[in-house]
Amino acid sequence: MDHTSNSSGSSGNITAAEARVLDNPAHERFDLWVGGELVGILGYRDEDDIPGFTAKPGEVVAFMHTVVKEEFGGRGLAAILVGEALSSARRRGWKVRPICTYVQRYLALHPEHLDVLVAE
Repeated sequence: MDHTSNSSGSSGNITAAEARVLDNPAHERFDLWVGGELVGILGYRDEDDIPGFTAKPGEVVAFMHTVVKEEFGGRGLAAILVGEALSSARRRGWKVRPICTYVQRYLALHPEHLDVLVAE
C-alpha cells in the first residue's frame, strides 16, 4: 500500500498528539507510531549516496516513498508523517528533494514547507 489519503471528518481520525514521528537513520526513514504500533514510514536517502547527484553529505535529502499500513489509511496519518519529516528537515538544515508523489502533493497543499526544497 502506497500513499494515504488526507481525508478528514471521519470518526476514525487520529490526532497529531496520538501519532509520533521518529527519525530512524539506521534504516534511512522516519517512522510513524500510533501507540506501540509502527503504522507508517517515509523513506529518505542522502543524495551524496545516489549516483548522478552531486550534493555533499547532509546537504540534500531525497524523500523517496511514503507508506502507511492499509488499515490506518484515510485518517490523515500520511500528512502528519510528511509534515513532521519536513519540519525535522528544516531544523537540521537539510534541503529536501521530493521524489515521492505523495510528498509532492502534500507540498502543493502546504506551501509553508516550500522553503526546505532544494533549488533546481
